[in-house]
Amino acid sequence: MNQKKAGVILSYTSEIIKILSSLLYTPIMLRLLGQSEFGLYQLVHSVVSYLGLLSLGFTSAYIRYFSLAKTKGAEDEVARLNGMFMTIFLVIAGIAAVCGGTMVCNIRHVFSTGLTDHEYEIARVLMIMMVFNLCVSFPTSVFNCIISAHEQFIFQRLLTVLQNLLNPFLTLPLLLMGYGSIGMVAVTTAITLAKLAADIIFVFYKLHAKFIFRGFKFSLLKDIWAFTFFIFLNQIIDQVNWSVDRFLLGRMLGTSAVTVYGLGAQINTMYLQMSTAVSSVFAPQINRMVAGNNNNHELSVLFTRVGRIQFILMGLILSGFAFVGHSFMQIWGGSKSYGVSYYVALLLIVPVTVPLIQNLGIEIQRAKNMHKARSIVYTCIALANIFISIPLIRKFGVIGAPMGTAISIFLGNILFMNWYYGERIGIEIVEFWKSIFSFFPAFILPLTCGMIIKHFWHIDSLVAIVVFALIYTAIYCISMWFWGMNLQEKDMVIRIYKKLLRNNK
Repeated sequence: MNQKKAGVILSYTSEIIKILSSLLYTPIMLRLLGQSEFGLYQLVHSVVSYLGLLSLGFTSAYIRYFSLAKTKGAEDEVARLNGMFMTIFLVIAGIAAVCGGTMVCNIRHVFSTGLTDHEYEIARVLMIMMVFNLCVSFPTSVFNCIISAHEQFIFQRLLTVLQNLLNPFLTLPLLLMGYGSIGMVAVTTAITLAKLAADIIFVFYKLHAKFIFRGFKFSLLKDIWAFTFFIFLNQIIDQVNWSVDRFLLGRMLGTSAVTVYGLGAQINTMYLQMSTAVSSVFAPQINRMVAGNNNNHELSVLFTRVGRIQFILMGLILSGFAFVGHSFMQIWGGSKSYGVSYYVALLLIVPVTVPLIQNLGIEIQRAKNMHKARSIVYTCIALANIFISIPLIRKFGVIGAPMGTAISIFLGNILFMNWYYGERIGIEIVEFWKSIFSFFPAFILPLTCGMIIKHFWHIDSLVAIVVFALIYTAIYCISMWFWGMNLQEKDMVIRIYKKLLRNNK
């Protein structure tokens, strides 16, 4: 099995492990921490994550410029590129440390009057540790980019699988010993340092990568900055859309509201990760295609092929969650009050489904250096999201925050982007949607069966949810096989199945 296919399988394996561990681990963590400290952890994390914007989009630029240098066969140019990116990220890490230290010293101003004195003290320690963890992650990302550019997805994804397995197992004993959220962040930092060490060893001893820290071409740096600036704007947008809700709720309604929202947002995070696990593997291939013949039809075929696979998976998760999500959130959170989290999750995952099945288009835009318009439009919509969310929170409480985000996603990620893909990027977007709409007959059977089961069976326990999920998944897969999937997709499933059988012999 080649690196790309193995990378996709391991990506999904990693995300499934992460989701399952989160589903099992979060209720325990919530009970051990308490609603207040769990909300505090989410609040501090959302604020510190803004410092991640200091990466300025440079990680997304590396693969593009690595591909351009490789096509020229200039190894010294690749080494200088490595040295330039490492220098940039070490400087960024230093800036992040200064900014983080300033935030720590002014923590009462950062969180206004929404916390108690005891919560401020915990928040201060959490912020110090999270800032350190973030600073370490900047140089780590350079090594990760090099591994991705060489398409060494097996090693990269295996590390992620290990990381997702270790995190809950190492954290739980510390929570039981009473170390609380501080213990959680300590484990995350230790795993980040271990991953950095593994990446360094692999890059130097397996890939034999070289770093030249002299003779930088500042004209290249200027070109890279022009490319990454709009990726940076897009990162700001993502940060605003996925973090500002918690910040606004923390200031306006307190940490308990952040916890209720955070539980629903966690479902959205899992949903996002299941989709992005595929697109990241195709980034080097897309850059090679654009650097080569830049054939829009070939790009459109790949865009549609990957989008269909993502839609099959996203459709199963979304429709299944719609049926049992309300009961699940109450059981998962340990209280009927978390039923509100179900509506938070739905308001986030329903509109985001469209950009998720099209997220290969982001890599195509970047490879073509045509991501400027997207970033500008998204910036305007992200700012509008803030002003929309504030009155919605005042009127509807916790539910108002995801309402504002849903409106912004619809306007920017759906309406504008589909026009832009078709009219500017050259993607055959009408053919894409015809292909996606061909799946709808396959939804009739599972949705009908789901409604019948829900009508006659009151699903109010974890066992009942698991049984429903297994039955619904089986019906969904059968329906997709006969009325949704095309011959190429069926052949792919059969080939994977046969390889798994051979490996088990």
